[in-house]
Amino acid sequence: MTFKQGYIQVYTGDGKGKTTAALGLALRAAGAGLKVYIAQFIKSGDYSEIKALSCLADRITVEQFGLGRFIKGKPSPEDVAAAQKGLKAIRGALNSGRYQVVIMEEGNVAAKCGLFPVEEILAIMSQKPVDVELIITGRGADARVMDNADLVTEMKAVKHYYKDGVAARVGIEK
Repeated sequence: MTFKQGYIQVYTGDGKGKTTAALGLALRAAGAGLKVYIAQFIKSGDYSEIKALSCLADRITVEQFGLGRFIKGKPSPEDVAAAQKGLKAIRGALNSGRYQVVIMEEGNVAAKCGLFPVEEILAIMSQKPVDVELIITGRGADARVMDNADLVTEMKAVKHYYKDGVAARVGIEK
């Protein structure tokens, strides 16, 4: 199955649910027989979603290009190099003809914290093949990314139990 027209979706905002929405879309796409590629730009390690998605490895490919640490200030050369590998992988997935859905998980955050300039995301958006759906997640999406997207969803934090000291829970937030 292929799309006549694939669109660009952006999930951003300060609320919970951006990655969850993208993973839900990946699950739906896999259920419809589509092939999905997910590049995670910040995460590294054995998150619960990685374990679950391994059951669908014939339809969903996940690669991690983060070093699994919070980036504050200037990113290290190793962080930048990992993100560059991720950008190369995204371009390869988009142009391979193998995937109908490509997800840049935390792509907006990677640009915002200086792993690569936002122009890299804009270039990927402009070079997206017509028959591929591209999803870009992460808080702090640049206005130009949102302007060039076909669909933008902003998750708004109204109330969150983190403020009461509840840490990220396995199976719910991680």
